Amino acid sequence: MRAGMLRSLVVFLVLVVCATAATAEDQIVHDAEYYVLEAQNGQRWSAEDGKLDERLAALREKYGRPPNIVHVMWDDTPFGDVGIPAIQKIRGLATPHLNTMAEEGILFTRMYTEMGCTPSRAACATGRLAVRSAMYNIGMLLESHGLRAEEVTIAEVLSKAGYATAFHGKWHLGDIEESYPHNQGFDEAFFTGYNQILSLWTPRGEGANATMGLIEDMLPANPYKLDDTFVTKAWVQVAEGTKGGATRQWGDNSHDNYMKIDPEAQRRTLEFIERNAKAGKPFYVANWPMLNSFLPSPKKHSPSRSNLQDGLQANIDPFIGKLLAKLRELGIAENTLVVCMADNGPMSHNPPPGTGMAETSFRGGKGDFLEGGVRVPAQAWWPGVIGSGQVVGDIIHETDLFTTFARLAGATEHIPGDRITDGIDQTALLLNGDTHGRRDYVFIYAGPRLGATVKGDYKRHWISPDPVGEASGIPAAFFFLPADPREVSPLLANLIHLKSPFNRMKLRHDLWKKRYPDSTELHGVPWTGVENATPELKALARPRVDRAKLPFDPLEYIEHLDELPFDPDLDPGLGD
Repeated sequence: MRAGMLRSLVVFLVLVVCATAATAEDQIVHDAEYYVLEAQNGQRWSAEDGKLDERLAALREKYGRPPNIVHVMWDDTPFGDVGIPAIQKIRGLATPHLNTMAEEGILFTRMYTEMGCTPSRAACATGRLAVRSAMYNIGMLLESHGLRAEEVTIAEVLSKAGYATAFHGKWHLGDIEESYPHNQGFDEAFFTGYNQILSLWTPRGEGANATMGLIEDMLPANPYKLDDTFVTKAWVQVAEGTKGGATRQWGDNSHDNYMKIDPEAQRRTLEFIERNAKAGKPFYVANWPMLNSFLPSPKKHSPSRSNLQDGLQANIDPFIGKLLAKLRELGIAENTLVVCMADNGPMSHNPPPGTGMAETSFRGGKGDFLEGGVRVPAQAWWPGVIGSGQVVGDIIHETDLFTTFARLAGATEHIPGDRITDGIDQTALLLNGDTHGRRDYVFIYAGPRLGATVKGDYKRHWISPDPVGEASGIPAAFFFLPADPREVSPLLANLIHLKSPFNRMKLRHDLWKKRYPDSTELHGVPWTGVENATPELKALARPRVDRAKLPFDPLEYIEHLDELPFDPDLDPGLGD
């Protein structure tokens, strides 16, 4: 009885403390752990913020507008493949423009992301862990799934502050109409609903045996086939649209068209920048490239013979060179922040032949809550504002970009206060450099389950990425990352000191989630509202069956997709 009352009192006090702190931080509600840090460092941060505000005000007065922001994010790259020439030399990779950018700005050594494409992009767009928006499933062909309209994106926040906004590239946040980027706050969008594996969903992919039976027209007639609706006949490879305007499919679903996506996205990004620079309008543009086809290219660029490293060397790096040159040509480089990064670690589990995906400094890759899955190459460049040649050891999470961009734009007031925003304002880290970060923790989710927690130099696995280790009977794995960056030697003696502090962190995190519950997945008919939709695309909402002969609605399943259990086996490395 007494123990139960004590537990209730503890829960009440935690919630009261967090609620009090939340009201003190304007309208933004952070995760509970942030308030523990703010209570200890708030006075120092406040003094630092006063000086930062003066610097930002001086910059705005000098240029007559807030800074422009460019965010470039590509796929599946291990830490060290960008910005660190020594590791690149070992790996057989050269990215001179990205390396120069790192030399002239900040190289982050502890940029954390989500563990896969869709969750990582949702986190960047909303400033929230993907589990909160229910965007933890990696979207595949006809996922019938997407980002809710109720989510507030960085494009919506910046638009309210007078920014022109654009998205070009791999959106990967859904194929239902309300999830399209131009329906999520962007003034203009050129986007794919899915991932770079689209290159395999083509006749060329079928011809290369990359898929089997997807393009049925290429196969001999199957005399045993009874169902012509099982394999889809239509999807949208890439679409375009404007805020409040029509959505149109761009090109067809061929491999040749796929190879045009990144060049077209890059062209649009550079044109968007030039147009708004000449108009004197601040802008935010997200260019998230497809990176490269999974089908082999006839020409190799990297000695590693890796398809995806070829993409970095021959696609992404030249674009960064053109981007920085364009900003200098227009005379806006010193009023433009550029952030470049990967969305998650390498797809090191069962990769397609020739992709050359592999671990480097950290163990694990895409789909893992190990450091190799969520600790990525990242850098920031802002001439005259960000000091050159910086290598910072502070923890930063991709959600922090949301809040930081809003601060720089003078748009913090537009961040909603009715939900948890995981992103922390890291303006001090950008402008003041190493040791000025404002987080020392990260919660890493494996789908809807908390996989691990990082606190400073320590990390605790809540579920096991290793069935052998799980069978050993060790109740939890604790790691000291500086001495064990590959997370192979769990600490036993340290369990005595670390068990309770990590337990307290998790309880605070879970209690705060009860007050601000996670969303459920949103589903619907894919690719509606496309102005130039083909008959095959329209048929997605009108299944090719005689409904009069069915005792049910063939689309009834869409309303129940969220009832499917999350299957970690679909994403290798997520644990048991």
